[in-house]
Amino acid sequence: MESLLIKANDENMTLEMIYMDTQGELSYRVIKVVKNEEEFILGYCYDKKKVRSFRKDSILSIYPYKTRERKEA
Repeated sequence: MESLLIKANDENMTLEMIYMDTQGELSYRVIKVVKNEEEFILGYCYDKKKVRSFRKDSILSIYPYKTRERKEA
């Protein structure tokens, strides 16, 4: 995970993640890393439309964001 966070910060990549907050609630977030610290990251959250802090030990899954194509009905 650490190497992905460093690369995302260096290359201005957008990431998507599954995150568990302090109350145990799961959420899906699309973020852009602003700052990578030892125990947390600061990231612009596209859902909340502001910079948020995320504890690294609460990130359950993180990977590069991929635009999804819509299937026509």
